[in-house]
Amino acid sequence: MRWVLRSLLALLGLVAGVALTVLIAGQINAPRKADLTPLIETARNYDVVIRRDRFGVPHILGKTDADAAFGLAFAHAEDDFETIQTVALATRGTLAASEGAKATPGDYIVMLLGVWDAVDARYDRDLPADVKAVLQAYADGVNYYAARNPGRVRPGLLPLTGKDIAAGFVFKTPFFYGLDSELQRLTKATPDGLPKGSNGVAVAPSRSSDGATRLLVNSHQPYSGPVAWYEAVVESGEGWHVAGGFFPGSPFMLHGHNAHLGWANTVNSPDLVDVYRLTINPDDKDQYRLDGKWRRFEKSTARLRIKLWGPFYWTVNKAVLRSAHGPVMRTKGGVFAIRYAGMDAVRQPLQYWRLDKATTMEEWRAAMALQALPSINYVYADEKGNIGYVYNGLFPNRLEGVDWSGVLPGDRSDLIWKGYLPFDRVPQVWLPKGGLVFNANNTPFTATAFGDGLDPYAFSPTMGIQTNMTNRSLREVETFAADDQITPEEFRAYKFDTAYSRRSTVAAVVGELLALDPKGNADLVEAQGILGRWDYTTKVTSRGAALAILTAQPVLAGRDSHDPKGPTARAALLDTIKLLKTHFGRLDPEWGQVNRIRRGKVDLPIDGGPDTLRAVYGKPGDDGRLTALAGDTFIMFVTWDRDGVLSSQSIHQFGTATLDEANPHYSDQAPLFAAMRLKPVLFTEEQLAGNIVETYRPGQRTAGK
Repeated sequence: MRWVLRSLLALLGLVAGVALTVLIAGQINAPRKADLTPLIETARNYDVVIRRDRFGVPHILGKTDADAAFGLAFAHAEDDFETIQTVALATRGTLAASEGAKATPGDYIVMLLGVWDAVDARYDRDLPADVKAVLQAYADGVNYYAARNPGRVRPGLLPLTGKDIAAGFVFKTPFFYGLDSELQRLTKATPDGLPKGSNGVAVAPSRSSDGATRLLVNSHQPYSGPVAWYEAVVESGEGWHVAGGFFPGSPFMLHGHNAHLGWANTVNSPDLVDVYRLTINPDDKDQYRLDGKWRRFEKSTARLRIKLWGPFYWTVNKAVLRSAHGPVMRTKGGVFAIRYAGMDAVRQPLQYWRLDKATTMEEWRAAMALQALPSINYVYADEKGNIGYVYNGLFPNRLEGVDWSGVLPGDRSDLIWKGYLPFDRVPQVWLPKGGLVFNANNTPFTATAFGDGLDPYAFSPTMGIQTNMTNRSLREVETFAADDQITPEEFRAYKFDTAYSRRSTVAAVVGELLALDPKGNADLVEAQGILGRWDYTTKVTSRGAALAILTAQPVLAGRDSHDPKGPTARAALLDTIKLLKTHFGRLDPEWGQVNRIRRGKVDLPIDGGPDTLRAVYGKPGDDGRLTALAGDTFIMFVTWDRDGVLSSQSIHQFGTATLDEANPHYSDQAPLFAAMRLKPVLFTEEQLAGNIVETYRPGQRTAGK
């Protein structure tokens, strides 16, 4: 038995030795602890006041633009510091050090795309002083909050710099037009499944019953996380005055309005990514063929520090390759290079800043002509009654006569495009005769009233412009575009439309279900009767929406992803029948019983559904109900009356306190949101007067607030 004991002791010693080695290695590579004193002292450089209204919305008033950016960052950190620091660590490619192995793919992508190579090389060269001042001030605001709350700070976060904030735009921007989907397709990773949608509408005085100009700002985002909207009003003594939506880590109002003009964003999906299959030298895997010659990859190493458990970390070294085309991925299906719009660019903050500060249509269009933002539709309106639509994109200057839609041969340098088409080649509509522009992630060739749009044949096929119509765009045609004198009440009703068009994909699936042979199945017969009576709306009182939507969504998801294992219409209907009978005891529960918005103590029925203008995307739960997690989030209705006087209303799906369940603003807007009601945006000092609940300077807030 002694040999057994000796073996066990030896094994324990080995394990202890390995553990000690891992512990020591992890501590050697650990980031240094930041000195908090200078981060606190820096706050003395900024002169800003934060005022909170009764919904907790921060109204930032700074002497300079930088002062205001500092105050905005501090206020946002008060409400959602955890997300802001997660964004910063993800942007640095160091998130796995706090969140473990699940974050390593994202950390590697930061290295693969060369985010920090671009920022380090171009930040000082490509961004002017006024932009860098705002970026640094925002970083200082986050640093100040973190230094005052050190117990909430993850190792390696501090100090943030303006480069960190700029890098966030470099990293995230390409994912809005689908770069993430291409990476997932190449690696056969599972998509996140979250919707990429939005609605934007602008109506000119000629189409309004009261001569007003109206703008709908209605992005569809996840309810929480790094691209969840935060509402704020920001004003400086240097002319920066905006109200609208901000992302965690963004010092710029991304959509909303200033005193003179406003815009809405929707995601577009032109072909802005090219994938090349490389031919690898059989004698040297670090060489690829280009124009008949072997070329060597540029090669570096990504050092990924991964949290294991407790104080234990492990560092993994992974090669990062780049060819003349761009980043390179080795996969089971081959070696591929990627080239994408905006690659290695860092000017995104410049364009956002110029848009925020624009005061006329000409200035705003000049900001768009900077072409620093590689995608995203813009729907524009202003105090003069001007409206416009830009299918924005950095369209690669590609060789004509080539099919750019598939995987390209990687051995031809003439297929490695250089530069982009000029801004005047980008699809756009200004001052349309019909007085209307709209977009709901659909083709730009249906963006205005009938007979007033773009000619598809005027644009090169190399641009890869999308041609699809969503249900929301079909409904915009059937509502806004069908009404030549839109009243304020109709504008609101059209936005909150809950219907599926009879030309939609959902309607097509319902048609398939009605055509099924029930083969004597009583449940199928009953289900067909319910679907036949359904009015194609997603009102909370609808008795057919649950059966239709819960059946159609998995069918459409399978078809969209070309999944051969996706359910047939019959199979999906049988699954839905079983679910509804199990949890509701009937096939036609009211939609509001199934479709819920839940937040803290709030648990309410909610109108709307996937791809309706009242967009609601829910996650199924064990109780058979859906909990809304994306879709309509921050919404704004902006109006300039016939005299150019501005007013606006907004609503947020939860409230300003994103993560603090004890805060009264954690869910105070949710009941209004569920009821499709709005609150006033307090933009001017006159509007804000009498509505201020709290006034303080950063770091001087009353205890308990």
